[in-house]
Amino acid sequence: AHAEPNYFAFVRSMEGTKPDGDIKTAPGDQLVVDAELGHLFDYYLAGLGEKDLAAIKAEIERELDRRLKPVPAAAAKRLLASYLAYKRALVDIERDLPMNTDLAQSARNRLEAMQTLRQRYFTAAESAGLFGATDANDLDTVERLEIGADKSLNAEQKRQKLAALDEKMPAALRAERDAPSQVIRLEDAVQKMRQGGAADDEVYRMRAAALSPEAAGRLAELDRDEADWKARIQRYQGERGKLLAAPAGPDGDAGRQAALQQLRDAQFKPEEQKRLGAYE
Repeated sequence: AHAEPNYFAFVRSMEGTKPDGDIKTAPGDQLVVDAELGHLFDYYLAGLGEKDLAAIKAEIERELDRRLKPVPAAAAKRLLASYLAYKRALVDIERDLPMNTDLAQSARNRLEAMQTLRQRYFTAAESAGLFGATDANDLDTVERLEIGADKSLNAEQKRQKLAALDEKMPAALRAERDAPSQVIRLEDAVQKMRQGGAADDEVYRMRAAALSPEAAGRLAELDRDEADWKARIQRYQGERGKLLAAPAGPDGDAGRQAALQQLRDAQFKPEEQKRLGAYE
């Protein structure tokens, strides 16, 4: 097993993050080619503009060497070279796609062009591993756009076709799609519980049952942070109001502005002060 590294941000915009991609190997030192490998590549490629492509490629290769044994690392580096070549070619393909005012047709043309292009750079198994999940999501979106744009269907027929898409949607994709609305429904329920006088431990148990104990713990921490922020804002607004209502001192408006900044500095970190404009 590899020791957890002490990461330093590859580029400034990645400060405080760790590389994406839970890359794995199968028995016999075989590289598992799946979406996680693409996530790792994309994590570093997001730094393009802050670093040049050669530096990014070298950093990805160092990360692959750190995580993998030599044989799967070599396979991953070969795929990285193919991935970068594919991304470069994709820019030209997308530029040359015909303009189309039909959103559904335009989306389908782009998806099919991408899938055709990949055949030059990846085996069918590699394409399925790297892009299968995003293709399923993109195809589902295209089909929904096509149903919505089909003027030969009435509202009930569209509803039935959309329901059929829901039925054939992979479970993982459905869970990803439904996750935001599930959280919204859950937090609506939490709000009603709190209005009814529910204690924090009751809210925690309900969230833990709906999500997981870990997620419930993170949400409880967010609740505490939000409550602390609201209390600090309320205190700040009260003290700020007093400063603004008081007669100006001998330094006039400059003195008042200095006092207001001193108040901000006393109660908020510099990065927090960027949010204060919404409350002033």
